[in-house]
Amino acid sequence: MPTEPAGKMHVDWSLAAVGRLSHCDAIVAVDVLRATTTIVTALSRGLDCYVMPSVSSARVVARQLCEPILLGEDRGDIPEGFDFSNSPLLLSEGDFRGRPIVLASSSGTPLVDAARRAATTYVSCLRNVAATVRHLAAHHHDIGIIGAGTLGTFREEDQLGCARVAAGLMELGYEAGDQETAAMVTRWRHAPTEVIRASPSAEYLRETRQADDLEFVIGHTDDLDAVIVAPGDGFTVHNAQAISVG
Repeated sequence: MPTEPAGKMHVDWSLAAVGRLSHCDAIVAVDVLRATTTIVTALSRGLDCYVMPSVSSARVVARQLCEPILLGEDRGDIPEGFDFSNSPLLLSEGDFRGRPIVLASSSGTPLVDAARRAATTYVSCLRNVAATVRHLAAHHHDIGIIGAGTLGTFREEDQLGCARVAAGLMELGYEAGDQETAAMVTRWRHAPTEVIRASPSAEYLRETRQADDLEFVIGHTDDLDAVIVAPGDGFTVHNAQAISVG
């Protein structure tokens, strides 16, 4: 007799995908360049990180906090009054202990916010694919993997990030929930990380002298044993060393 699949997974993209995948019991949000990489990096360092769906909501929350650091971008530009761009490299190197991070971006943070209101939501990037896959396989049957997309396109870096999560689940017995998901896994599962250098997002980072963030993303693949869960309004970080709530 054929073996029953461990579950199903579906790859989609954009905010609208949250509604299309409302039947899933878990959603994985992916925005490799750069929002989910920034979130995973901040939380894995034990920083408090407030992920907001808009620049205006980030400003409101920041006014309620003590010495916040405002990070983010609006269509690529640092919003007025923000301290820094949406930089995972900055958070990996800077000493922000005791100072909450407030983050808003054009695509990634709105996706995380919408998804966590719809289902149990995980935040994934190239840094924590394996850990996320193991956790999903242990706790969920029907999984939606959503790329944020940028300026109306499902860009290379998010296709790669989504496909790696999907491929990992497939190796654990999950099946693709539709033909588009199966085709994406086939196309991207063995692609090297360096393919994202050809993305328009990567070109933008080079043009705006933020290429160090691109190199950080490419150089940090599955280096964190961290599962980032975004239930309701907060985040829970599970890893091999500690469990904390921020």
